[in-house]
Amino acid sequence: MDRWEPYRCGIKEVWKRQIGDIQPSAFAHRIGGCQDLVQRLELYAKLDGHHGCVNTVHFSPSGEFLVSGSDDRIIVFWDWVAKLKKFSYNSGHESNVFQARVMPFSDDRSIVSCAADGQVRHAQISESGNVETKKLANHRGRAHKLAIEPGSPRTFYSCGEDGVVRHFDLREDKNTKLFTCYGFQGSSKSRRLPVVRLNGIIINPRNPHYFSVGGSDEYARVYDIRRLDADASRTDDRPVDLFTPKHLIGSSQAHITSVAYSQQEELLVSYNDELIYLFDKGMGLGCNPKLTSEKTNSDSKLEPEIYKGHRNAQTVKGVNFMGPNTEYIVSGSDCGRIFIWRKKGAKLVALMTGDSQVVNCLEPHPQATFLATSGIDKTVKVWAPTADKILALPPDAEKIMETNRRRREDRSHITITPDVIMHLLHLQRRHAQPDMERRQSHGDDGEEDEDEYTQVDFSDDDDSSEDGVHVGSQECIVS
Repeated sequence: MDRWEPYRCGIKEVWKRQIGDIQPSAFAHRIGGCQDLVQRLELYAKLDGHHGCVNTVHFSPSGEFLVSGSDDRIIVFWDWVAKLKKFSYNSGHESNVFQARVMPFSDDRSIVSCAADGQVRHAQISESGNVETKKLANHRGRAHKLAIEPGSPRTFYSCGEDGVVRHFDLREDKNTKLFTCYGFQGSSKSRRLPVVRLNGIIINPRNPHYFSVGGSDEYARVYDIRRLDADASRTDDRPVDLFTPKHLIGSSQAHITSVAYSQQEELLVSYNDELIYLFDKGMGLGCNPKLTSEKTNSDSKLEPEIYKGHRNAQTVKGVNFMGPNTEYIVSGSDCGRIFIWRKKGAKLVALMTGDSQVVNCLEPHPQATFLATSGIDKTVKVWAPTADKILALPPDAEKIMETNRRRREDRSHITITPDVIMHLLHLQRRHAQPDMERRQSHGDDGEEDEDEYTQVDFSDDDDSSEDGVHVGSQECIVS
């Protein structure tokens, strides 16, 4: 039997804590990014309570609860430490829930969500346990992500495959359409520019005036909310900076599945069937892509950090930072593994099996070294640094990464559009969930709409019809 291996980090901090020279919160913050802890991550809990793929996991701001949403359109609150379902409620969405977030300073009672039906919804949990849901807006097409303003219990953004970014204040009855994101192709003024179908949106945690979006072209765009006109026309799409690797400039195949900001204001961008790139603030190309060739030539020394080994092809896959000072990068993969790299130097430090098929979502705990993940499986997995010793990379790690690289390069000449990705995901989910089809044959109405993955013709008309429509209060489904 292997002996227990003592932790090798934070000895000085442990001593300070023992003599009362450091507060517990400061102690946790200082040692939370220790590589010794990250390399001891092992499966702590497998939370089973959904009847479809789990598309979103999120720790509440306090870290006490874990919230998940699924193809079954149910949002679940978990007591993840006790490994128990706390309660659940029907989201009110008509299709797969893509993201659910607990608003800060709301006593974990205010939840916003978005879904494949394009809706953005708000749920309020009463003291008595009733849940009232309200439709706030409707994107034309799938709405993948929300961005919560740091520390705000009321303000957030949404983005969708219609290219629209919306701003919400829960104190107001109406939301604001900020702009529609358009591509840069086309030289004629009369030619309609292509809509950029947005997959991700994130707010700069150090300067909430800035936010970034990414979607169906190669550019991660950064906007300043102070420069956006609330009554902007469809052409009033004015990013203040653009980020992309040099070799992807002008690519017709590149598109972004996820963006994230570090505490140091670095921008992390994950590309479909490509790699993950970390950009410093000084690596931006400016607001005009026509000038990017001049800037890339003059700033040739500025190169983003690159993280590789995974594969991001089959789904709209997330990427995230981990650690109290965002010391690590974490991503899922089509091979069903979780990849964790050191941010500085891009060294792979952990590789775990996180799903029987594909890992899509990764959410670090806000205070401690815990990680929640989900994917095609119907379960939520929680990882904790409880291993008796440091876990080395698996013996076949190099083989796994080489297989991912080879498959990515073999497919590099094929154009993969967001619609193709979602169609493949739809087929994969149907294959993985025959029981959901069986429930449909018995009259269950929980299966997703068949036309969910068909082509959508996005017009520029503002569509917030039925904004403010309520769904009747529901009792929480308490386990």
